[in-house]
Amino acid sequence: MTPPKPSRPFLPQAWRGLCLAATVALAGVAAAATAAPPPTPELARLTEPVAAEPRSSALPPDWRHGTFMQIYVRGYQDSDGDGIGDLKGLTSRLDYLQSLGVSGLWLMPITRSQDQDHGYAVADYRAIEPDYGTLADFDQLIAQAHARGIGVIMDYVINHSAADHPLFEQARSDPRSPYRDWYLWQDQVPAGWNIYGKNPWYQDEHGAYFAGFWDQMPDFNLRNPAVIAWHHDNLRFWLNWGIDGFRFDAVGNLVENGPLAWEGQAENHQIMSGVRQLLDGYGQRFMICEAPGDPQAFGQDDSCASSFAFGHNKRIVGAALGDPAAIEQVARYFLKAPAGMAGFVSNHDAFAGQRLWDRMRGHPARYRLAAATYLLQQAAPPFIYYGEEIGMAGASSLGGDHKLRTPMSWSAEPGRAGFTSGAPFRALSANQASQNVQAQLGDPHSLWAFYRDLIGLRQSQPALLTGDYGAVQQDGWQMSFQRRSASQTVVVAFNYQDQAARWTLEQLPPDASLRRLWPRYDETLRSNAQGQAELVLPGTSLAVFELVQP
Repeated sequence: MTPPKPSRPFLPQAWRGLCLAATVALAGVAAAATAAPPPTPELARLTEPVAAEPRSSALPPDWRHGTFMQIYVRGYQDSDGDGIGDLKGLTSRLDYLQSLGVSGLWLMPITRSQDQDHGYAVADYRAIEPDYGTLADFDQLIAQAHARGIGVIMDYVINHSAADHPLFEQARSDPRSPYRDWYLWQDQVPAGWNIYGKNPWYQDEHGAYFAGFWDQMPDFNLRNPAVIAWHHDNLRFWLNWGIDGFRFDAVGNLVENGPLAWEGQAENHQIMSGVRQLLDGYGQRFMICEAPGDPQAFGQDDSCASSFAFGHNKRIVGAALGDPAAIEQVARYFLKAPAGMAGFVSNHDAFAGQRLWDRMRGHPARYRLAAATYLLQQAAPPFIYYGEEIGMAGASSLGGDHKLRTPMSWSAEPGRAGFTSGAPFRALSANQASQNVQAQLGDPHSLWAFYRDLIGLRQSQPALLTGDYGAVQQDGWQMSFQRRSASQTVVVAFNYQDQAARWTLEQLPPDASLRRLWPRYDETLRSNAQGQAELVLPGTSLAVFELVQP
């Protein structure tokens, strides 16, 4: 409510003129005293507008449907002996990734960060983390990846910056700053808020700021059009540089509408739809969003169009461990879920689950079932977490997220694992001596060979790469489904129990042939006049067939 204005006494015209002149003069002095300082050269660089420079993609058209590898650059390969993984180290391992069959890389944050670890406290959206190298190193990585038909997407944090980002430092130091409204402020810490067990408002010298995840990661005010425009400029900066897309962090947390409405707000989808339109203008780029609170909402075409299938990942693990209820949920998931939901079984965050080896209790056959389930079930690209393809465990000496973000196990070398010539920045995987790349590459029966062959199967069959999902059957520990493209139908069947089982495939054309694709040996089944075919599945196994019409 606005208070009433005080009444003014009557003054002669001449006096009114003198008073007006004095008032104007005093206002000018006051304005000069309270005007915000001009932006520094560093702020000018960070906020310089970026025009779009679309160019043709150097990648094959179907690269966005292939299998992706999530890579923590700090933990992948060190090139200079400082114990920290870097871009040159990753570039040196591209032949390995190509031989595995991956089509895309998701790089966890590689921009300069305050945390100098996970990277999600971004301190400069247009610069490479010095620990990882330079923009020239990034250029080389992109060029070498593209030469191998591999796309590169990078993590982008739209929700918050680092507390030591120059924009926030300006905003917090001076309430008159033009960047004050780029973040969320109140005069005092408000009551009634509880996010992840704490009040997300933090008292500062000139007010309280909002930081939903950590006090060193203040949230942007994404209702401010200038902030949205700036994020778009940052995205264009990297797209112009040659990046193939982005993984967007925490998109369910972009806008808050009060202490009981701080996640999953409608404005989040509007923001991400605008981002998707920006990427569409570049052609053949890819984006995927992280939204654990409501993943399917962001997998729709009017939002991100692709989203990680949180929740489904844990059901896949349950199914592979032999839980019939989880098997039924897995079988029916894609009957209603958007086609853009991307499968995975673990990632860099502990809330998504421990590394797959630890969750599968080291059972190799069930480990393979979990991998095959998410690699074959959906048209959206599946995401392998680095080291999963060799059965890396977490670090036994660590907890939380650090346990999941250990150096890659390239060899059995004690204390180094082939990751570095120096001292690793973090403890190694608990099973590095037995589960490492060097031990598995030459073994056709290794876990690595299984991933390579299954990725190759997915890539070589149009129905597995882009086909629709349907014809689902599930009964107890058995499950089957069909994947259909315009040119092909593939039938996939699983037996999640230890004992062999006889399974009747249904919803087939009468008198059709089913040519075995996996495991690879010469066998052809035939359907009867009722569109059924009998199949014997060994314990903890899967079979894949191509349907050949009569």
